[in-house]
Amino acid sequence: MSNQDRVKIEAGWKQALQAEWDKDYFQQLRAFIVQEMNAGHQIFPPATEIFRAFDLTPFEETQVVILGQDPYHGPGQAHGLCFSVPHGIRTPPSLKNIYKEMAEDVGTTIPDHGNLEKWAKQGILLLNSMLTVRAGAAGSHKGKGWETFTDAVIAAVNEQKSGVVFLLWGRYAHQKGAFIDRSKHLVLEAAHPSPLARGAYFGSKHFSKTNQWLAQQGKKQIDWQV
Repeated sequence: MSNQDRVKIEAGWKQALQAEWDKDYFQQLRAFIVQEMNAGHQIFPPATEIFRAFDLTPFEETQVVILGQDPYHGPGQAHGLCFSVPHGIRTPPSLKNIYKEMAEDVGTTIPDHGNLEKWAKQGILLLNSMLTVRAGAAGSHKGKGWETFTDAVIAAVNEQKSGVVFLLWGRYAHQKGAFIDRSKHLVLEAAHPSPLARGAYFGSKHFSKTNQWLAQQGKKQIDWQV
């Protein structure tokens, strides 16, 4: 049985990324995660939610990509979508700033939760650069292969689709999206929404700009209210 047979991910993404499953780096990545689990480490998000962003946002329906970096490493936070947390979990600081900018830009009300599934179901791929992390250890799965895989995800969208909006927040996201073809996609860059950026993110108006672009492309605009 090949790795492709064992990877459980939305069919369109499985096809778009078919070259990745049997590559050495992906096999080594799988082995590393199994090793972490066998060593008794708790891994976030749960195994069934590692590819959840892809399952909620099929390849054919992807029209916006928001790029995060590392999954949340606190109990109950990570559920496979960048910047998002399940209902009942306190809204993280970066997402609070996203909500503030969104309210100022497109007039949404500030939600009392941090669950962004509604975005994902409208064609927004909420992609972390690394899809797993060890509990309580930020960046613990950095350099293990996820970055190569998510580069391939971005490349697949870049090459196989057109008219996609990429929202790149922070220097890391800017670097990771540097190869995107700006002649056929809209790339919007801003500072990271983290409070550590001291408000530099505010005023970017990426939510209204995204909808303006989608309207020009004849695509359905995003209902940003969650």
